[in-house]
Amino acid sequence: MSRRLGIWPWWHSSLVFGCGVPLGGVVVNGVRLDQPYCRMVEECVEEILREYKRELERLREPPEPALVIKIDPVEELLKEWPELSAFGVDWVRKWLDLRERLIEIAKVMRRFPWMVEVVKQRPMSILHPYTVEVCVARDGSEACLSLTPSKTFRAQNGAVREVKLELEFKRYETHENKIREVYHPKGLLAFAAAAREYVRIL
Repeated sequence: MSRRLGIWPWWHSSLVFGCGVPLGGVVVNGVRLDQPYCRMVEECVEEILREYKRELERLREPPEPALVIKIDPVEELLKEWPELSAFGVDWVRKWLDLRERLIEIAKVMRRFPWMVEVVKQRPMSILHPYTVEVCVARDGSEACLSLTPSKTFRAQNGAVREVKLELEFKRYETHENKIREVYHPKGLLAFAAAAREYVRIL
């Protein structure tokens, strides 16, 4: 197999370095090589061929992959909504597909910080995001967090305690620029003079 060496004849001494190779280097089969350092033409040819082989091997090597910084979507979500860390990182990761629901929960917890402490103190591993419900009294006097049908926590006058609160749906109405469900207490509380109406915000 013939090789096309981009060298000048050795007798062009005014344009060569040592062995008759131009100062700009040589080109072999379209591959530009560095300037060889040798004293004889034969040595130059051998050095050029060795360098040509090394260069071909280098060109065959796959390019180094570009540096890709992977961002953990869970960490990104928790950075924006740290309130969700009360549920635990594993819980957030498990329900990451329901991102919008998680953000809705975080917004309410940011509005009522006491809910963060309530959640932290209880196991949440099997809790489904859509079982988390929050109702507020229409007069703003209290807020209720329900994690399961049997566990409701109510904040009233700065105190938080677990209560049994049964509500039944009454109607829809606009609350905070959204259509919300309005509930009344069930049972005897429904007939009390101080019975409050509750608006479900989550």
